[in-house]
Amino acid sequence: MLSKSQIGFIKSLHQKKFRKENGIFIIEGIKSIIEFVPSAYHIHSIYYLAEYKSLLPNLPSNIKLFEVNNAELDKISTLQAPQGILALVHIPKSVPVNDKVLQNTFSILLDGVQDPGNLGTIIRTADWFGFKNVICSLNTVEVYNPKTIQATMGSLCRVNIFYQNVSELLEKVNIPIFGALLEGKSSYEMEWGNEGILILGNEGQGITTEVKKFIQFPVTIPRVGLAESLNVAISAGILCSDISRNFKK
Repeated sequence: MLSKSQIGFIKSLHQKKFRKENGIFIIEGIKSIIEFVPSAYHIHSIYYLAEYKSLLPNLPSNIKLFEVNNAELDKISTLQAPQGILALVHIPKSVPVNDKVLQNTFSILLDGVQDPGNLGTIIRTADWFGFKNVICSLNTVEVYNPKTIQATMGSLCRVNIFYQNVSELLEKVNIPIFGALLEGKSSYEMEWGNEGILILGNEGQGITTEVKKFIQFPVTIPRVGLAESLNVAISAGILCSDISRNFKK
């Protein structure tokens, strides 16, 4: 049985303020936990219904285990329908991206993406297409938001996430910079090469003027119908597919 202080602590992690103060975030579901165990992330503790214990992989001895009942899980879960098990994970130390990490590969840069579901889906998409780096502007939604974590479906443990001043980064990198705009060269005709940064903008406002000036290769997804725009996560999927297909040639 969990104490009131334990329940209160875990519930506090539903809020960004306390995740930041304590350096801990929540992941839920056995699939995500299995993927995080061997990753570079460090799991603090796991809370599970009795029937989930046998599903756990071999765990390091420093991970604390707590069996809970349904009422307790309902209180500590961020989900309306809890998945039977959750874990607290240490937030890794934030470091700026190393320029060398961006060479000979493609990375995604997000300029002010605000919806946590979109961010999570973009991270999952990056993982699917083999993109190892997602760089976020300082005003992009927090990656440890529970909705973002759920949308990544475990992909967060395989994709490097960076938060930093993106203008300062773009000013000094020496690789091609592509930007998703309504007016640009067709993504079907773009010569992507073998390295670069793909910039995607805010859901409503797109890429900011400050960041747009660094774009060397504006790219657009050809429109056939009458929709005014595409969701940023869908755009990421289409463009990552184009880049990945070209990269394998």
